[in-house]
Amino acid sequence: MDYKALGLVAGIEIHQQLDTREKLFCHCPTILREIAEHNGEFCRYLRATVSEMGEIDRAAKEEMKHDRMFRYYAYDTTCLVENDEEPPAPVNDEALAVCLTIGKMFSMTPVPQVHTMRKLVIDGSNTSGFQRTALVAFNGALPDGGQIETICLEEEAAQRVKDEVFSLDRLGIPLVEITTSPCMHSPEEVQKVAEYIGMVLRSTGKVKRGLGTIRQDVNISIARGARVEIKGVQELDLIAEVVRREVQRQQCLLTIRDELRKRGAVVDAATGVEITSLFKETKSAVLKKAKKIHAITLKGFGGLVGREIQPERRLGSEMSDYAKKCGVGGIFHTDELPAYGVTAEEVAHLRTHMHAGEQDCVILVAGASEKQASCAISQVILRAKLALSDKPVPEETRKMLESGSTAYMRPLPGAARMYPETDVLPVLIDNTRWDAVVIPELLTAKAERFVAAYEIERNYALQLAASEKLPLFEQAVTEGIRPKLAVFTILSTTTELRRDGVDIRQIPDRAYLDTWHAVESGSAAREAVPDILRSIAGGSTFAEALTKLAPAVSREELEIIVRRIVTERADFIAEKGRSALGPLMGIVMAEVRGSVDGKVVSGILKSAIEAAVSPKKP
Repeated sequence: MDYKALGLVAGIEIHQQLDTREKLFCHCPTILREIAEHNGEFCRYLRATVSEMGEIDRAAKEEMKHDRMFRYYAYDTTCLVENDEEPPAPVNDEALAVCLTIGKMFSMTPVPQVHTMRKLVIDGSNTSGFQRTALVAFNGALPDGGQIETICLEEEAAQRVKDEVFSLDRLGIPLVEITTSPCMHSPEEVQKVAEYIGMVLRSTGKVKRGLGTIRQDVNISIARGARVEIKGVQELDLIAEVVRREVQRQQCLLTIRDELRKRGAVVDAATGVEITSLFKETKSAVLKKAKKIHAITLKGFGGLVGREIQPERRLGSEMSDYAKKCGVGGIFHTDELPAYGVTAEEVAHLRTHMHAGEQDCVILVAGASEKQASCAISQVILRAKLALSDKPVPEETRKMLESGSTAYMRPLPGAARMYPETDVLPVLIDNTRWDAVVIPELLTAKAERFVAAYEIERNYALQLAASEKLPLFEQAVTEGIRPKLAVFTILSTTTELRRDGVDIRQIPDRAYLDTWHAVESGSAAREAVPDILRSIAGGSTFAEALTKLAPAVSREELEIIVRRIVTERADFIAEKGRSALGPLMGIVMAEVRGSVDGKVVSGILKSAIEAAVSPKKP
């Protein structure tokens, strides 16, 4: 696609958990727990509050369509602040310091006073019904000329366990939110900027690592479309694909709108009726279970409700997303029927009952009550009218699906979403504090330094700089370990162990260091490193693993072993000559069980073979 011609404009918001000792507004640790470890639970109903101007945010109104009770799991590492039963503590100064460091790395301007605000959130992800957030710095720069608009410090949301059940262990972990300007114009550019910001964040050494610790929200629009925010892109490699699919969706919605208008399509709410009795003998499990079934005829929509707008997504999927806000499981429509237990005869009877022509589409919703079914059909009508309107691409917040396509969540929030937090005092940021902030070395610069100082391959250096084990490498070099030995173990050996099913998380950093020191001192061979680490991951101490896998062999003992093996295989050496070195190396190394470095073995064995091939003349 020609993204420039389409007028693609994109920006990103990156949310990164900070690796601090305590949460943002209490003294609980920032550790995640197993669900089975929860020692208490409670329930909440969340409702929207009005803003200072007396308005209710439109996104919050949408969430209130479905009356839900949320259940929360508490732990011995959470407290009354997470329960929303105690006022918050002052802002975590360690987290604020990390935010200031990030701001300075982007050449931003700090705010003189950090004021905490409340951001209305009633989707269950926060027990209070709002998320605390504070602007820390603004007006930063990206290397390609783009702009970082703001950096905010906010509390992480609770982790959804299932449906309306949430876990409080994650709630309150400090989170930095970095928002760019809409300065990107291609999917690849969005991904490149996200990669750069992620690299800067990791350069601080103060951010959490692993899946779920960083999330990207992507804001996308095209010239004739609308701004859409896609939430929760966790995998960096999917960002470009998400942008491509959203552009495709907006283009398809515009094309469908044009086709609807050519057909003279009409959305008449008066054609919506209750038709429960029409399906009283149906074999469809969903319709049979429903207390109320409502339907509407969309004139001119036939064939277009089922048209694909994204991979595995259709206009009907958009209507279904809206209907689900009322608590139904989805919708049926005649573009996809007969299916789901609905027969061809039932479809024909339905079309006749609804006075639907060949170019019309009938939508069905099945509810557990009249209120639910009525709400769902009204949402379908709303979405159908949008498809026919001057703005067929609604401004909305969407969630990313596993494949990179997206689904509707709620309308974009407005200004009524934010209001002041009265329980947290502002924090002053004066020139003295700002000037004292030290900018850490970027990981890209660190990688170049590794290449120059340690003669490490550039690809390895880049991987090492981005690795969670970077502090281990730097400690190893400080202790006199050969850099290449440490790098190979961290990047290659551990990868092989992981592929073999070894849980390398069970290997403490000290065990790596002790293993390397054993190799450097000659107590173990380099070839024994994988087996030693595998044994430690299985529960052995370093001393036990070393004794079992690399028993001490002196040089004198090694020479005796080599002479015996050379004598026993004299015929093989006579046949192969000096090329016997390789096969015999494996035999010797197996016998010494990793206790001697391969270079030492190779030298002694090579001399012995040479003597056997070219014996000295008397």
